[in-house]
Amino acid sequence: MPPTGYDAPAEATLSFAGDDDSKLKALRWTKFIATAALALCVVVFMLAKYFEPRLPWLGFVAAFAEAATIGGLADWYAVVALFKRPLGLPIPHTAIIPENQNRIADNLGRFIEVNFLAAGPVREKLNEVDFAALVADWLSDPGRAAGLSRFVARLVPQTLSAVEQSGLRGFVTQTIVEQVEKVPVAPLAAELLSAFTDDRRHQKLFDEFTKVVGRFLSDDEALVAMREKIREELPSLFNLFRADAYLLKKIVASAGALLDEVRGDPDHPMRREFDLFVLNFVEKLRSSKDYAKRAEKLKRDFLARPELKELAQDMWDSMRAFIEQDAKAPKSAIREHLAGMFVEVGRHLASDRQVRADMNQGFVVALASFVESQKSGVSGFIADQVKRWDLAQLTRLIELNIGRDLQYIRFNGMLIGGLAGLVLYVAERLLLAN
Repeated sequence: MPPTGYDAPAEATLSFAGDDDSKLKALRWTKFIATAALALCVVVFMLAKYFEPRLPWLGFVAAFAEAATIGGLADWYAVVALFKRPLGLPIPHTAIIPENQNRIADNLGRFIEVNFLAAGPVREKLNEVDFAALVADWLSDPGRAAGLSRFVARLVPQTLSAVEQSGLRGFVTQTIVEQVEKVPVAPLAAELLSAFTDDRRHQKLFDEFTKVVGRFLSDDEALVAMREKIREELPSLFNLFRADAYLLKKIVASAGALLDEVRGDPDHPMRREFDLFVLNFVEKLRSSKDYAKRAEKLKRDFLARPELKELAQDMWDSMRAFIEQDAKAPKSAIREHLAGMFVEVGRHLASDRQVRADMNQGFVVALASFVESQKSGVSGFIADQVKRWDLAQLTRLIELNIGRDLQYIRFNGMLIGGLAGLVLYVAERLLLAN
């Protein structure tokens, strides 16, 4: 039963190891031997005292046996007093463990908190563990990576729904728009065009333009439209002699020849003119305030267009539909890519010592901080568990594990007591002899 005044919650059941039966048998045997030795000391003492008048040397045996009996009884009392009241008597300072269960629990919790959960020892122990290597080994296994990819794929649709319901999507969209509004368009466009024109890559655009014009000049409908335009501009007299057809033929032939000449000559004057045009345009984008104002106006007009919001909504809906359909598919492309990515991450992590060192340091900081914040709770948890232990079971647990050693105290008590009694008896005889 719990000590008086202790309102404990439901008692916790302790778990015992599988070898408890053998421990219990050994404990009982040791107790029997210790008790038998004590009884032997009593018998020897009584016999030695009885025959001492006829055999004086038995006085030494009696002194030894008497003191051994006293020592054995004293140590029996000390051992029993740890666990219960000797002979059931209400002797003060007995049943030490049951009577002090709460104090032992609190002290044990504080001891573990101070000595085992202190920041220094915890960090030192955590530094011995290569957490990043464990993660790398785990991820590098294709089976585990596939399982993790299935888990992540199942969460993605739920995550998208949570994003929509939380308003995070609108917040992110608004934030992106605000950030884009802060970016000057003209200088950015100038830098992009400068990078594009460094190796005259803009000339490829010019070549494509000449090809488009060439196809236009060979299109029948385009030629008919051009001929009609020429006929409208020519006097009626020239139309009688079909001058429109002649002019159109000359124009198309000349334009075609010019385009072929430009495409075949990388240093053609028209190409140089195009270079100058592009460079001049880039410079105006970079330095002209007027161009900057125009660019900013175009940017604001573009961002304000309702079609942009509709486009963003359509893109989001399409992406979500694709992800949800793919996640349900037997052969999901997302799962396959995720599994491959996890395996690759594990392999790279295993080969990169610096990244592993950084990860391990992060694990140590995070776990040490967690332990530091929770160690008082751990101390309280341990104390509460010890307080809830059933006293009979607790006593049995302690006796099973240290009971035999405590019984040897009884043997030592009888031996040391007997030797002390013998020494005192010898001293007494020597004093009386003088």
